[in-house]
Amino acid sequence: MKPSQLNTALKTLIHIKQPVFIWGPPGVGKSQVVSQTTQQMGLNLIDVRAVLLDPVDLRGLPYIDKNQRVCWSPPDFLPKKGSGILFLDELNAAPPLVQAACYQLILDRKLGEYQLPEDWSIIAAGNRETDRSVTHRISSALANRFVHLKFDVNLEDWLNWAKKNNQSEEVIAFLKFRPALLHAFDPQKNEKAFPTPRSWEFVSHILSGRPDKALEFELIAGTVGEGAAAEFSGFSRIYRNLPNPDMLLSSPEASEVPEDPATLYAVCEVLASKANKQNMAQIIAYANRLPPEYSVLLVRDAVKTDKGIVDTEAFNEWAATYSEVLI
Repeated sequence: MKPSQLNTALKTLIHIKQPVFIWGPPGVGKSQVVSQTTQQMGLNLIDVRAVLLDPVDLRGLPYIDKNQRVCWSPPDFLPKKGSGILFLDELNAAPPLVQAACYQLILDRKLGEYQLPEDWSIIAAGNRETDRSVTHRISSALANRFVHLKFDVNLEDWLNWAKKNNQSEEVIAFLKFRPALLHAFDPQKNEKAFPTPRSWEFVSHILSGRPDKALEFELIAGTVGEGAAAEFSGFSRIYRNLPNPDMLLSSPEASEVPEDPATLYAVCEVLASKANKQNMAQIIAYANRLPPEYSVLLVRDAVKTDKGIVDTEAFNEWAATYSEVLI
């Protein structure tokens, strides 16, 4: 299930208060999808890292009331009012006794004397057992308390997220060129650094810090692994030596059209990021000189930058010319 589908599924399950467990490999953005969904629904989010808990942390501490009875004082992190999501992240990394303490909370919405408020829902997440992460097999009794959803990485969803969250245009252009490197995790290799949506976000942050050029490769290799870093560095050399996009737009019919696929991808990304109603005629003029697949790539990404360009005469003429390709 890709992130956008997971977002829709979560909204349905949250509405009916059905507990759900999200399964996925490390670094794909499980926690971010939960956070984005709660924000869109206007709910509160309490993120509890189950792996850090002891069984007594959930039950709370005992005390003696005025009638000399032993009662339990629930922990402060459990919600007491309002509406929201109680997110039990890394639940299957928690020891079995902690998982057992969650049974009643997840199924009956109670924990001893504590009652989960009516307008709160429970979501859990964890890595798959095949990922060789630190996990404990959850019992069938606990597993049966959830609806289980599998998280799949999707390039288009990630690109949409990246543009909205000001990720590096260089990283975005590279992953369009090498989509297989968005997530290239092989648990058999036991690598410490490997490409994931989360690690590419780290690369964007590294680039925004303008690192020393002599150290840049090592920093990126330490984030996504040496293989992906080598490919990214080669692409970056092309990307950073592209002609100024304003020059391309000033003479779109005379500017050079690269033959190298990586350079073409980079040029399309740079021009698309500058698109607006005012320069759409120049962008279309350049797009008409590209191979069909790159022309579609350029215009499609330009529309994502400014949806208003679909109302321009230049876009409509281009769409009529490429109607068979678009269909």
